[in-house]
Parts: sequence; structure tokens; C-alpha cells
Amino acid sequence: MDTSGHFEIDFRGLQGEVETRTWQINDSFFSALDQQEIKHGELTATLRVYKKAAGFRLEICAKGFIEIPCDRCLEPMTQPIDAEDCIDVRLGDTLDDDGECITLPEDRPVLDVRWNLYETIALAIPIFHAHPEGDCDEMVSQYLVATDEPVRDNSEGTAEEPATDSRWDALKALLK
Repeated sequence: MDTSGHFEIDFRGLQGEVETRTWQINDSFFSALDQQEIKHGELTATLRVYKKAAGFRLEICAKGFIEIPCDRCLEPMTQPIDAEDCIDVRLGDTLDDDGECITLPEDRPVLDVRWNLYETIALAIPIFHAHPEGDCDEMVSQYLVATDEPVRDNSEGTAEEPATDSRWDALKALLK
């Protein structure tokens, strides 16, 4: 297992048809990338490099957990991650990344896969991520309770309907 943090793949030095590298991804990995979303985590990342007739295929697999803020209460929560991604790499004249395939210059066929590992992990985060129901911060949760009661004017104790935009009233009239 490569724990030195060496994330560069030199495609000239690949010996066999398949080469596998494994890293332990932790807080130092995320802090070195200087990004905002993920600050903490413990994952095992595996990269398999396959030689193909027209280049190489990288298969990235990351399993473990990360700590991110809950969308409801903003307190840290643990999010399990089980992510996979594939990247095609070929050698050419200049460096190019069109999103589907990375082209590396033939005179320097080296790829640093740190950002690819991070993207694979980040794309595995669900759009809405929150603690299980009832596990959010109690102080915040008490303010998140939805209510259908009309707004009360405290000065007179009478109930008032919330003000709405007249355009919505016209649309509501169409439903009747």
C-alpha cells in the first residue's frame, strides 16, 4: 500500500498489462487540496491501470467515509462513500483533458491523480445529505418544524393569512 502520498503515474514505467496502486486517503489529503467541501475522511482508494491498444484505462475505486456538514442542521455528519470512476488516457502531442479522455504529451507521460481521486469521492456525495431523522442538532431542529398555521399578529392576538403576491392569486383562481 502506497502511504507516501505519491500520486503520480508514469505511463512509461508500467511493467505489466495491469498495475494496481492503493492509498489511504485521510485529512492530510483533503487539506493539501485546499478545497472547501470535504475536510475530514478515512478512505481506501485503489487505482488500476490497464494497458490498451490505443492508450490506457484508469479505474478508480474509493471506499470509506467522509465528514461533511448536514444540510439541515449544519453540524458535521459521517457520509459513507463507495465510488467508482473510469478515465481513458492516451499519449499525444500536448496536454489535453476533454472530460472523456486525458491526453498526455509523449515526452512527459506522467499524470498526478490526486484531483481525479478527489472528484471521484466528491461526486459520490448525495445532493441532499443529512443526519437520519431525529439525529440532527436539537437546538436547530426545533426551528425546522414546518407549520401550516396562519401567521399570528402578537399585538392584537388575531390570525392573519400570510401576504401573497397578487400574481399567485390570479393563478390560484385558474385552478377553481
